[in-house]
Amino acid sequence: MAQVVNPLDQASTYRDSQSRLDAQKTQDLLDRSSTLYVGNLSFYTTEEQIYDLFQKSASPEDGGGVKRIIMGLDRNTRTPCGFCFVEYYTHAEAAAAVRYISGTKLDERIVRCDLDLGYREGRQYGRGKSGGQVRDELRQDYDAGRGGWGAQAQRERREEVVYEQQTNTAGGGEEWKNVNDNPKKRQREDDDDEMEPNPQRMRENDDADTRSGGS
Repeated sequence: MAQVVNPLDQASTYRDSQSRLDAQKTQDLLDRSSTLYVGNLSFYTTEEQIYDLFQKSASPEDGGGVKRIIMGLDRNTRTPCGFCFVEYYTHAEAAAAVRYISGTKLDERIVRCDLDLGYREGRQYGRGKSGGQVRDELRQDYDAGRGGWGAQAQRERREEVVYEQQTNTAGGGEEWKNVNDNPKKRQREDDDDEMEPNPQRMRENDDADTRSGGS
């Protein structure tokens, strides 16, 4: 049965969320752009690995090639956070990378390439609340190549651990927590306290009886 195959170099839904350009102006710039946005990278992929892959679509014989690579960094730790910008010398090289490299594997991950309006200082930093990318902020699955659990899931887990520790400490530990959770057990312990003899009170009663008997 025939299948419809979408070309890899077709327009992507990727857009710089901070761009204020209208759709037509954006498309005009993309049609001339020599910059790629590359996503879904492992945090451990190096700049050298990226260069080796994207050099495959370069045309140095025509004066082209990879001009530079800007690694995406966590805003707080300044460590790689899973994306980069690749700048070529020509638009044709960038378009070829979208067509032939996007969707291939690097470090056992399928990389995604999109034409970009162009790198500006500051865009190398993640925009998530925790400093990384927004996708890793909200991610609920475990991804060893991107720091494990998503940042939000990690925060929720840390809050649960802190809450459990505070509950145990404030209540005197697990034993006290179990007593509070069991009203019947707490009542039995209260009754035991009331029934326990008081030696001081018993001595006072004995003294009173002795004085009464001697009068």
